[in-house]
Amino acid sequence: MIVGVLRLELVVPDTTSLKGKRSVVKKILGRCRTRFPVSCAETGLQDFRQSTQLGFAVVAGTEASAHSLFENIENEIEQIGLAEIVDRFVEFLHYS
Repeated sequence: MIVGVLRLELVVPDTTSLKGKRSVVKKILGRCRTRFPVSCAETGLQDFRQSTQLGFAVVAGTEASAHSLFENIENEIEQIGLAEIVDRFVEFLHYS
């Protein structure tokens, strides 16, 4: 069993308030929860108006399947077009 963790740092360029940024974050997380079998949340940079950090976690049988899912999530975020991915961190935890 593999637990995959994806952490993305995003820039939300068109927001002028924290309320606006939270609306964008809510849309992105809702879309990802609907389309992919992941747990996700805003995990950092909550007090920054134009930046946010999102965390995603998935349990999978192989690293390849988790990695593929993370790529699909990143592609989905890019297609939404509300934020730009500026940093990415992936970690896999292995359990036997």
